Amino acid sequence: MTPRGPLLTRTVHEQLSAARRAGAAHALVSLDLGRTQATVAIAQEHWSHAGRSFPYAATCRERTVYMWAGDDWQQVSRFNRGLIKLVPTSWGPPTFEIDGIKMLPTEQVSPYEDARSKVALVEPAGKRILDCCAGLGYFAAWCLQSGAAEVVSFEKNPDVLWLREVNPWSPGPDVRLRLHAADVVEAIGTLADAAFDAVLHDPPRFGIAGELYSQAFYDQLARVMRPGGRLFHYTGTPNRLTSGRDVPAEVAARLGRAGFRTQPSGDGIVAVRLRQPQVGPF
Repeated sequence: MTPRGPLLTRTVHEQLSAARRAGAAHALVSLDLGRTQATVAIAQEHWSHAGRSFPYAATCRERTVYMWAGDDWQQVSRFNRGLIKLVPTSWGPPTFEIDGIKMLPTEQVSPYEDARSKVALVEPAGKRILDCCAGLGYFAAWCLQSGAAEVVSFEKNPDVLWLREVNPWSPGPDVRLRLHAADVVEAIGTLADAAFDAVLHDPPRFGIAGELYSQAFYDQLARVMRPGGRLFHYTGTPNRLTSGRDVPAEVAARLGRAGFRTQPSGDGIVAVRLRQPQVGPF
């Protein structure tokens, strides 16, 4: 696991540089993307924290997080099948991007707070929860904080899993969290019937991962859920303005055929697993 060390953003870099220019002996900054505040010692050639000294970054771009790589500051990003990077926000908790596409909401609310409100919709306390598309783990973090009995998470992208190791807002080790480096579309068929009390489904947009919006996948979700179990499904509203397509309505119809009663909720759908398939609102 990548050690969680000091992280720099342009804001923190400017705070450190301003303290150096002012001749200050210390500066109060956050080295973990707003999770905590730390007092660092300021010198002309370096700054120090927790017994370690670090050089000032030569450059620090906006919308970029930097970590200490042992000899230099390095962007928290990888390029394999596409460019994946951790992106700072004004809220503190970061989002991430895949090929420039922002994967979490940040304009109106912190992505961490957004996850809290969505997790609350499935009432996680005491429940066994399936977290279909784990991402940075914010859903899982709030499930654990809310008293979930167990969270079973799936994330197929190894670079996203690496971002979690660096991100201080992602959940750390917990005996109640089982994180699988696997594609939930392939893995769900191996899960037992009625094994989960609730499901959180936060897939990439339909155009990227249509299989996560398919009737076959929703049928599997219904199979692994206990009757009465609650589901939150993020849908957003892609293509509504450009083509008039109503993805949330399409999702609700498929979920109804799979055996859920559905209701719109913000940028997604809340659904309850019925004993028999039925289409209709709460």
